Amino acid sequence: MIDISSVPNIPPAFIFIFGAVLIPLFGKGRVRNVYLILLAALGLISVALIGRQPLPGWEFSVLPGLKLTFLHVESGYLGRLSIIMGYIFAIAGGSAIIYSLSTVKENGHHICALLYMGSALGAVFAGDFFTLYIFWEMMAFSSLGLIWYEGSRRARDSGMRYILFHLFGGCALLGGILIHYMNTGLIAVGPVKPGLGYFLLLIGIGVNAAFIPLHTWLPDSYPKATIAGTIFLSIFTTKTGIYVLARTFSGVEAVAYLGGAMCLYGVIFAILQNDVRKLLSYHIVSQLGYMVAGVGMAAGVATEIAINGSIAHLFNNLLFKTTLFMCMGAVIYRTGKNNLTELGGLAKKMPVTMITCVIAALSISGVIGFNGYVSKGMIIHAAHEAALNGVRGMGILELALMLGSVGTLISFLKLTYFAFFSKNENIEAKEAPLPMLVPMCVTAFLCIVIGLYPKLLYGILPYKEAALHYHAYELGHTLGTVELVLMTVFLFFMIGFFAPHEKITNDVDYLYRKAGRGFIWLCESPLVSFAIAVEKIVLRIADFFVKFSKNPLRGTRMMMDMIGVALLKPFVFVFNLVIQPVYKHYERDLEEVKMRPVEEPMERMSIGTGVLLVLLFFALYLIAMLVHGWLA
Repeated sequence: MIDISSVPNIPPAFIFIFGAVLIPLFGKGRVRNVYLILLAALGLISVALIGRQPLPGWEFSVLPGLKLTFLHVESGYLGRLSIIMGYIFAIAGGSAIIYSLSTVKENGHHICALLYMGSALGAVFAGDFFTLYIFWEMMAFSSLGLIWYEGSRRARDSGMRYILFHLFGGCALLGGILIHYMNTGLIAVGPVKPGLGYFLLLIGIGVNAAFIPLHTWLPDSYPKATIAGTIFLSIFTTKTGIYVLARTFSGVEAVAYLGGAMCLYGVIFAILQNDVRKLLSYHIVSQLGYMVAGVGMAAGVATEIAINGSIAHLFNNLLFKTTLFMCMGAVIYRTGKNNLTELGGLAKKMPVTMITCVIAALSISGVIGFNGYVSKGMIIHAAHEAALNGVRGMGILELALMLGSVGTLISFLKLTYFAFFSKNENIEAKEAPLPMLVPMCVTAFLCIVIGLYPKLLYGILPYKEAALHYHAYELGHTLGTVELVLMTVFLFFMIGFFAPHEKITNDVDYLYRKAGRGFIWLCESPLVSFAIAVEKIVLRIADFFVKFSKNPLRGTRMMMDMIGVALLKPFVFVFNLVIQPVYKHYERDLEEVKMRPVEEPMERMSIGTGVLLVLLFFALYLIAMLVHGWLA
């Protein structure tokens, strides 16, 4: 029998990062596919071994007193938080790898996906802020390839906007880390003291967690990535942001309110979308709102239930949201169509895809019997408990989260009905390939299992005992959810406003783009004109000094004439009789001096004039020394 304790802990990040390097050795056929499946299984096993043996390791000294820790699992609830993140990343990422076998041919795409998955796991198990930052940036650049491999110009442009956002977030994160380190000398991932570093860290994390208004990169880029690339993108970046947020800003009340705003904002924009992947992208923002709200409420009496609800919803979200992206990816793969106005009639032609999509839609909508009902209920219950204990604003937050559930159900009734059940006699499609169907069915099955038997999830949550005492199917909560679902379904079919349309809905990025165009105009027009004018003046001054150095007497005389002309010109018309002759004298003399060649031999001056000029120079020099105190 193998002794688990004798097996060395290997960071899961290294398995995928080094595994990505070896992909070109396996060609592009079945051998490569088998290798990818084995790599996914090995990653899951490595997480399981860490879960059995939560010890820190893989530390490397960089500077005196500064170590990078690539594998660190703390004791207590923070350790369980890291382990649950590792499990869900390994499961969801493994499903995405299998799904990609049918659609991805390029080795480069697989390399980007594995580097992305490895860097996300590296961020989860990082023991310090600097190691976290290394993997944070790796995530940004490796995920960029999943967008650019789509190959179109719109994907290229979207990828540029995507990386600009993440470079901004990475700079803010690094600035916050450095300030925190200089102020405290601590680099362990944990809470940060208020100040500039606190603010910068929150912005850096907020970009990845899709805070409003830092979220626009998400619905802009995810719909333009490759079919398989969108699956990977929906798993790692935002969920890593939530994990780091839970480690650093747990219990910050303002974060909870921001989560409520994200929940409503995302669902409103999702209802207005026609592109199926853009609809799902806005729902990532909305569902992240529940998680952010849970993290922000983790203070006082609601601490344990709020953190449990946030992490449970993160776990469940990666199951049903991955399933939804897989289903819509299969629809796009078989039909070549992205918009609901072009779809319909697929229920009989793609029955397995339809069933898994309906299961995932019911799960994300929080319908009874599915996993979303369990985790959403925990977060809403946390807001209810906080409101009962007099925490200001929690009643409004509870209402916002409930309205978010209503909007979610409306948008997914829209998605499933118009994609699969509405009439469309002209569409041609067949069922998705087996490598697509298998992960879709597995994740959909887990949505049902956890919904019917939530104790499977409770056992791995950060606060296990508190989770086991939570009753998801409490009678009052269950009946209230049933009523809410029935009213929402009735509302959807009675109001035709929710039918898909081709109208473009502008988000906050409309303002960013307008501001960007204005900045470019400012650079290309006024600033360039100003720079040209400054350049001309500088060249004229330089030219004058060159000429002055060749013939100082001529230069001095020209300068005096120019000063005389400039001073007298405004008064010529007022005092014509007195000023006009003097002005004309300076003007004629200036023209005469300009006509002289620069190389003309210098005119001799009298000894007295020379001595006077030297004495004047020394007098000015003495005054300057006295003013600046150089003689003291």
